[in-house]
Amino acid sequence: MSEKNRDGKRTARERMAQQRAADEARGKRKKQLVVGGVVLAVIAAAVVTGVIVQNQRSKPETPVAFPAGATGDKNLVIPSGAADAPSVLTVYEDPRCPACGSFERTFSPTIDQLEDAGKLRVDYHLVSFIDRSLGGKGSKYGVNALACAQTAGHFRDFHDVLYRNQPDETSDAFGDKQTLIDLGKKVPGLDNPAFETCVQDNTYGDWVSAVQQDFDKSSYKSTPTLLLNGEPIYPSKGDEQISPENLVKWVDEANAGKQLGTPGSHGQSPAPSSTAAESNTPPSS
Repeated sequence: MSEKNRDGKRTARERMAQQRAADEARGKRKKQLVVGGVVLAVIAAAVVTGVIVQNQRSKPETPVAFPAGATGDKNLVIPSGAADAPSVLTVYEDPRCPACGSFERTFSPTIDQLEDAGKLRVDYHLVSFIDRSLGGKGSKYGVNALACAQTAGHFRDFHDVLYRNQPDETSDAFGDKQTLIDLGKKVPGLDNPAFETCVQDNTYGDWVSAVQQDFDKSSYKSTPTLLLNGEPIYPSKGDEQISPENLVKWVDEANAGKQLGTPGSHGQSPAPSSTAAESNTPPSS
């Protein structure tokens, strides 16, 4: 074979090798571009999701509409009882919370008596996290209905009726607005178009969300949470278990030597001018 032929074959082999190398390089670049594009898409999706979540978190927490007489920071608290009562019971509860229902059915007669005697004001923080845990809208719609009852001047009566008729926690019965309207008919003063419209329109929906946001930021993570003049008392106060009798005793001890408040009719009274007795930080042990 001539030298010339050998050089030609070698050159051809080299060209083929170079072509294969070039093809492989293009293949790698293409693969890198595809992978890079997927990564960028994932990052972009994450950024969009993050922006959406942040926007949700950044929504104004101060509701435009809130129930009449609501107090506290951003008007997130519903008071019941004498505005000038010497003791304040702070209550965090959810309409679907079974432990809250059990507490209310056991303690509401005692609490009503303490309110009517001018010994106690109750500040309610009405939360709605069970909807988030179990699904449904019963907590949120229930809290809105309670806010509607507050504006109508019948919060305490409707609150007591609501908990006496509380469904099982896994049931979303309060997610049916008609159920709440029908319960309102059990309360004199709530069987009217104004209350029905307030419930149907979810008038205080933003307020309900703001109360829950406030609870999420607090140091309290369960319901019911109860504090008497800022001190936790549920399920016990020191070594003493909570009971209707002990609650009366604790309130009387706290009120010793103090002037009693002047409640309005059946627990409906003007909103308190101060929330100084409330605390969002449990006392150190």
